Amino acid sequence: MNNTKLKKKIRVNAESLLYEKGYISPVDLLMKLEYLSLKDYENWRHKRVPYLEKVCRVNLKKLSMIMKELKRYAKDKNLRESWTGYNKWGKGKKIRLQFSKSGRKNIEKAYATHYLKLKEKNEIDS
Repeated sequence: MNNTKLKKKIRVNAESLLYEKGYISPVDLLMKLEYLSLKDYENWRHKRVPYLEKVCRVNLKKLSMIMKELKRYAKDKNLRESWTGYNKWGKGKKIRLQFSKSGRKNIEKAYATHYLKLKEKNEIDS
């Protein structure tokens, strides 16, 4: 799929997630785009996989483009950023999970950022 078609698909799926859940997470978007399976996601959450990018069915260049397009979409829609910690599921010590092989802070932060709708004025007053 070329980048133009992929960008359109990202925006359509981001809009769908925003409507369904009220927020967009990069992980949910990757699953919606079918670049990350539920099974692989669960294996990562149980720390059976060292980092999330290892099980994504798309190359790093496309992953980077997806993340940038998601951020652009969130800015266009005036969504609020919210960092969300991802910890290991299951018994034992709650270990912070890693998204990328490098573990670089900016990459990890991008994957852990969820985008939320801003509350409407009348919702705040209630």
